[in-house]
Amino acid sequence: MKNTILFVTHRKKQCGVYEFGWNTYNAVRKSQKFSFVHVACENQNELNKAIEEHQPAIIIYNYHPAVMPWLCTKVAKGMYKNNVAGLSAIQVGIIHEATQEVADTATAYRNKFILGSSQKRINALFDYYIAADPTLLLKNPFVFKTGRLIPAYENNKPLPAVPTIGSFGFATPNKGFVKLVEKVVRDFKEAVVRLNIPFAAFGDEDGKNAITIAEHCKRVVNGTKIKLEITHDFMDHGQLLEFLASNSMNVFMYEDKSGRGISSAVDFALAVKRPVAVSDCPMFRHILRTHPEVCCEKNSLASILSLGFSGLDKTCSSWNEQNLIWEYERIVKTIIDRKSTYFDAPKMGIIRTIKSWVNKYLTLPAPTFTWLGNTVAATDDVLLKDDSAAYQPVELSPSDGFNRILDNHARKLYSPTIDKLFQFAPATMSKKIAEANVQQAFVFDTVYRHLNKYSNPKLLCVGSYEDTASMGLQKIGYPVDEIDPMINYYLQDYISKPTTLKNHYDIIFSTSVIEHDPDDKSFLECIEQLLAPGGIAVITCDYKDGWKPGQPKPEVDARFYTKDDMQNRMLSYMPQCELVDQGNWDCPNPDFFYLGKYNYTFATFTVQKKK
Repeated sequence: MKNTILFVTHRKKQCGVYEFGWNTYNAVRKSQKFSFVHVACENQNELNKAIEEHQPAIIIYNYHPAVMPWLCTKVAKGMYKNNVAGLSAIQVGIIHEATQEVADTATAYRNKFILGSSQKRINALFDYYIAADPTLLLKNPFVFKTGRLIPAYENNKPLPAVPTIGSFGFATPNKGFVKLVEKVVRDFKEAVVRLNIPFAAFGDEDGKNAITIAEHCKRVVNGTKIKLEITHDFMDHGQLLEFLASNSMNVFMYEDKSGRGISSAVDFALAVKRPVAVSDCPMFRHILRTHPEVCCEKNSLASILSLGFSGLDKTCSSWNEQNLIWEYERIVKTIIDRKSTYFDAPKMGIIRTIKSWVNKYLTLPAPTFTWLGNTVAATDDVLLKDDSAAYQPVELSPSDGFNRILDNHARKLYSPTIDKLFQFAPATMSKKIAEANVQQAFVFDTVYRHLNKYSNPKLLCVGSYEDTASMGLQKIGYPVDEIDPMINYYLQDYISKPTTLKNHYDIIFSTSVIEHDPDDKSFLECIEQLLAPGGIAVITCDYKDGWKPGQPKPEVDARFYTKDDMQNRMLSYMPQCELVDQGNWDCPNPDFFYLGKYNYTFATFTVQKKK
């Protein structure tokens, strides 16, 4: 029997929060693993009736205080019984104004109890949170994230004969409609601007703001060859897509600079596959790294229009309905697994159970997954392509292979590459352990020198959070697919994603990640499945020949690797792969010291998948 997940929204009104929630529910209700049931509630009594009828395992609220003012901590507490073992449905809230700070500081209703303080529960509304923000770093174990939902739409409309720039949105502050019209006047001699500014049920019910903005826009185009068309009707899902599909491009010039979540407007604009331009407002942070750039404060609208939709096509396809269902299923399963593990207390003993639960589910990935990075959430490094950037590979001798020890000799050999990585990503490189940067340099150089073997090479970085090899490759113009538990997935999750392609990547690289994975067998099996025939995998790891389980190692490592691992065990997990050269992993005197007490070195493992 499927677990029932109650999906709660307010009643339908002219409201972006409702539209987001309904579109999300309309996708996840198609799940084959869980039964999602929608209910619209305006008060606690209606919610109580829905809970009594459906007996859900989890309740997901499409929550915003402006549309659910009745949902408060008191109501949430009323969902629980006094007996801990009889806790009812787990409460999950969708965060609409998600920022990194909001996600990092969100607290859970049961948080203090789980961590051992059973006397007092904290004053939080939900047990968990979901944010549809693909840019968030996953530092808070009570916050999950998803990608966006791009509606399915087939655009068969012909392009307008005259450049036609569209935009839409409620007349809330800082939408930038006037600024947009001014930009069109500057960038085009002749054009049509189509704006839909409906009256908002929350904040502009009489339409006064919408009408005022329309009047300002009309004054801007007076005396020009720019034609302005403004409507105020609220368009449903289908009508909005038709409106956007009829334009040459769609532009959003919001003026908010901080403290806001991602705008849903772009989701609809991406669906129709017309060029999109945005301001540098953080509400568009999820597409501002797109190349070619779509920021209209750095480029003219005409130039963005001329480049078409190609830069956004991959983004659009990755945020489809199928992937959203997969993400919600993963979230629901994780929450249910956590609850069932926690309530296994009678079998294990309450204290041991709490410790086990916390270690398994509440450990943050960033500080423990790799010591090459640290817990700083963001860097100042700009990852957009730099057309002036260039790199010359180091000169390798016949003894300098791709399966080797990265010791002081290698540090000297790859020192020009280390310097180049400091040029590409100075903020990130400065945070790393200097002696360990040889790994990033080896990976970057090795990937780079193999790029010319592939036409339009497809690259995947495993463990990409603050990976400067990945940053450097992007800087010189090579797109990289990135996965990391801090930013999206573990490798074993990624391979199960509906749109993940097997036998696809020409080069997969991973710097000092594999030794932290408790299951390196599945790690290597996944890499082999993802590699295209003839593709290579470039991996570095912590190495100490002769090491055996139980002997000293850094707490963050699951193991050290040995010569036997590299020559035999690891290859046995990848039967379709072979070493690219004869390995030389002899290292009688390791020259790296970590925390002053662990003496080991680094090794490389570079294989090619058979054609």
